[in-house]
Amino acid sequence: MEDETFNDISESSSVGAAQRVFHALSSAPRRKILAYLSASGLTAGEIADRFSMSKPAVSQHLSILETAGLIRREKQGQFVHYSLIENNLVNTLNGFVQEVCPIGRPIKKESQARARRKELP
Repeated sequence: MEDETFNDISESSSVGAAQRVFHALSSAPRRKILAYLSASGLTAGEIADRFSMSKPAVSQHLSILETAGLIRREKQGQFVHYSLIENNLVNTLNGFVQEVCPIGRPIKKESQARARRKELP
């Protein structure tokens, strides 16, 4: 018998939803994207500028996060803005992990500082 793959699980299945979330969180770049979005939304270009990978690769990571229900996108003119889905229980868990994860803490601080700068007149 073959193992069940990520694509074999029904979209409406709660097991499938959990698998999509764990798949999304299994990647370090995707966890970094979540950390960058922790304090404020960013455009796709702003997210891509923070990585040394191609824009299509960043786009694929964003798509996986969106499919997992962790982020949302909103088209505003020619730009696509991404933000966390804040009321998602998984994001609460991710926030906890960022606090104890050595790589997440500095990224979260950077994101918070950026958000404070945006709030200044």
